[in-house]
Amino acid sequence: MAGSPRGPLVRAERRERTLVLTLDHPPVNVLSRELLDAIVPELDRAEADPEVRVVVLASAAEKAFAAGANIREMAPMTSKEAAVHGARGQAVTRRIERLPLPVIAAVHGVCLGGACEIALACDFVIASEDAQFGQPEINLGVMPGWGGTRRLPRRIGAAAARRWIYTGRPVTATEAHRAGLVDRVVPRSALLEESLALARELGEKPPLALAAAKAAVLRAIDPGIDEGLEYERDLWARLFDTEDQKEGMRAFLEKRTVPGRSRANWSAESAGFPWGPEPGERPPDGRKKINPESSRRD
Repeated sequence: MAGSPRGPLVRAERRERTLVLTLDHPPVNVLSRELLDAIVPELDRAEADPEVRVVVLASAAEKAFAAGANIREMAPMTSKEAAVHGARGQAVTRRIERLPLPVIAAVHGVCLGGACEIALACDFVIASEDAQFGQPEINLGVMPGWGGTRRLPRRIGAAAARRWIYTGRPVTATEAHRAGLVDRVVPRSALLEESLALARELGEKPPLALAAAKAAVLRAIDPGIDEGLEYERDLWARLFDTEDQKEGMRAFLEKRTVPGRSRANWSAESAGFPWGPEPGERPPDGRKKINPESSRRD
């Protein structure tokens, strides 16, 4: 936990005009509540420091940038609790995206689930040859909930995003580079220096112009980002009231495969989802169906 004798979960180090934020939550930077809550204040401090021009996100873990969300923490959540946790994860990715400074992810090892969503929110991703990306949430009975369904299609295209999200298969750094998520693949030993080299180049640009360019590009590629994230979060949270999620996360924690499930109760299980009852109909649980045209919750 933050404030423990072993040190902070996010270490900040100035390298000239670059602030390197290093995730340090052994052994693999699982994205717990505590780690997520430690990231945003460091980004706030970066923006407040007039000497900082660029942020690099890195990892102190030997085998991972971050291994994804804390499944043990999430497994027992209700949909209401999941909505709160989804908002916590989205707050990190949205803060990265809104930060008026370029953010570079220096990724080595495993970068799956929520970690991949954090990388997607960054302006640039430099990856080592051993990096591995993916959105495996489908195997847990859920879906990406920290912005992955919004940002992955715009980064790598709809067809590739469907493959990543629907199958849950991980991809190599080379595959991620070909798809368009990764900007450059480098040897592990050169990862931080290559990331800092890009940061130095960006740090020489006029800061106001760079901030304006970042805001304008985001507006151009995704003007409806806030509504889209709320819609994603609502769907993600509702999945926490399903047997798919309960069984999927139990199986993960018990290190076993999930058996195929029948759709015998499809109609009842679909209540409240976009493909369920028509608008205006009340499903058995009393919730209204999510309206794709409006992401407002009941």
